[in-house]
Amino acid sequence: MSGMTLPGHKSVLICLATLFATTALSLSGQDSSVTYTPIAPPTSPGKAPSVTLAPVGLVTATRTQQTKVDLNFRVARGFHINSNTPKSEFLIPTALKLDVPTDIALGRIAYPAGQDVSFPFSPDEALSVYTGDFTITLTVHPLQSVVPGKYVMHGALRYQACDNAQCFPPKNLPVSFDVKVVKEKPRPRQNPAQSPHVHG
Repeated sequence: MSGMTLPGHKSVLICLATLFATTALSLSGQDSSVTYTPIAPPTSPGKAPSVTLAPVGLVTATRTQQTKVDLNFRVARGFHINSNTPKSEFLIPTALKLDVPTDIALGRIAYPAGQDVSFPFSPDEALSVYTGDFTITLTVHPLQSVVPGKYVMHGALRYQACDNAQCFPPKNLPVSFDVKVVKEKPRPRQNPAQSPHVHG
């Protein structure tokens, strides 16, 4: 009997192994940085709070010069998100990250100041948050080596949305806009200095 294999024994072991692997993967995928409590469970599709990005028009940037870009975001009504400089290290800041094409430099990203607001879940401490519309400003600086043409800037806005009673898991909002790089204006030519002529 010791050398016999029970019917279905192998399939049972495979199922158990698959179950354990699936459980381990789901646990490892959780964001351990979420410390803001309580965390609300996922809601039905279309009901979760979100931040949206207004359409960004084509950005025309001249080589060797810095060009300002305004990204206009909107927080859904009834929700808020932490500012870029929350007052506690345990809160997840709103942060924008962009991947830029080669030879296009990204300048400083400027975030707006947050509003200090107190909420029922933290009545004794005002939190620095964004609500409604807010704008993040950045600059792009095409180098002289960039071939003129259209380039796509990709990135994401990471944020954590909360309402007056609870907070939701952090989300990443895709951010994308086009930059048209054009040649810089030619510098005016300077005539070489001429020696004065003496007329007699």
